[in-house]
Amino acid sequence: MKFGKSICVLNVGGTRYAFTREVIRDFPLRRVSRLHACATEKEVLELCDDYDRDRNEFFFDRHAQAFVFIMLYVRSGKLRFVPGVCELSFYTEMLYWGLESAHLDSCCQKRLDDRMSDIGMDSLSEEDIMLSGDECQTPEETVPRSVLTGRAKWLERMRKTFEEPNSSLAAQLLASVSVIFVIVSMIMLCASTLPDWDTAKRNTVEEHRIVEAVCIGWFTAECIVRFLLARDKCNFIRHPLNIIDAIAITPYYVTMAMAGAGMPGAGLGVAGVLLRILRMMRVFWLMKLARHFLGLQTLGLTLRRCYREMVMLMVFIFVAMAIYSALAQLLEHGLVLDSPNQDYASIPAAAWWVIISMTTVGYGDVYPVTVGGRVLGGMCVVSGIVLLALPITFIYHSFVQCYHELKLRSARYARNVSAEVLQ
Repeated sequence: MKFGKSICVLNVGGTRYAFTREVIRDFPLRRVSRLHACATEKEVLELCDDYDRDRNEFFFDRHAQAFVFIMLYVRSGKLRFVPGVCELSFYTEMLYWGLESAHLDSCCQKRLDDRMSDIGMDSLSEEDIMLSGDECQTPEETVPRSVLTGRAKWLERMRKTFEEPNSSLAAQLLASVSVIFVIVSMIMLCASTLPDWDTAKRNTVEEHRIVEAVCIGWFTAECIVRFLLARDKCNFIRHPLNIIDAIAITPYYVTMAMAGAGMPGAGLGVAGVLLRILRMMRVFWLMKLARHFLGLQTLGLTLRRCYREMVMLMVFIFVAMAIYSALAQLLEHGLVLDSPNQDYASIPAAAWWVIISMTTVGYGDVYPVTVGGRVLGGMCVVSGIVLLALPITFIYHSFVQCYHELKLRSARYARNVSAEVLQ
């Protein structure tokens, strides 16, 4: 920006906001940050409705209340709909300022997807919605997204590339490479448990080390880059998938540190047992696939939303287990004086029979022999089926809902990727 004062004033629907030039340059809203690159008033008027040179004030004839909520997103990183405002109207305001539906919180994304599905707009791209909802916008304002608007936009694009595999073609390629490394790592982990693995490893020890080091190096670099690009570092550390990444990566470096310290890896001591546990923890690499596959994402989102139903299910099982195990111990061992059934010598031992009966597994290693015990076993099986079925309905409906949401989001990203390829 080569004109005006050092303080820039944004007037949105009559509400004024004052910022410095440096803040405008790195502003998270694409339309605002593009003001810094303007060299003439003509270029400025292509982005706003009017400009006052004396006060260095930019006028935007937009929804003032919607912009208040958008500014809350700029400050806190959380974007929600304005109460009492149509979802599509607010969505049009978002697109005008350079935001996308992915910036919305998950609950608001669901509302938007449902609204667009109801009126048949779910097949339109975000550019089409913006053009149809903003008739006042001139053709010159529809600048392609590939136009560089500063460091903030570049960081946001890089963050989406690493965090959202379906957001762009580059993100899909990066996700494909990551999946390949996960598959190779799991093949190495499974092959290491084969009887002939030790002989093969001695013959090709360098190759195995190189493959393992390359995979770990990729996972480590990916995790570090995602941490550096994260908006909120604390939320990044607390995210479950990021915790799983740390659990999967850390054992390799601990193993290398222990090997460097001269601790035996194949011994029977504490160090050897610890190394075996750390190696087996690499199975958590499979959880990285949740970033790239819709089914695993649906499962994780369902479990997160249905934790109350899951807790209720566990309470049902534990209460029934306590009751049936106590009765089974009494009928099979406590009341039989001549030859009591030793498999039911205690309530904890009987609890094992209760859990495999309620889940209809029935290994056959423990079973009742008295008439009363068999009647109790039948009641245990029937009640187990009923108790397990009660919360399943809620979990099923939540699973379908989560799958629908993620599928719509994936389809929206796919349309953006198709547009990117065509451009």
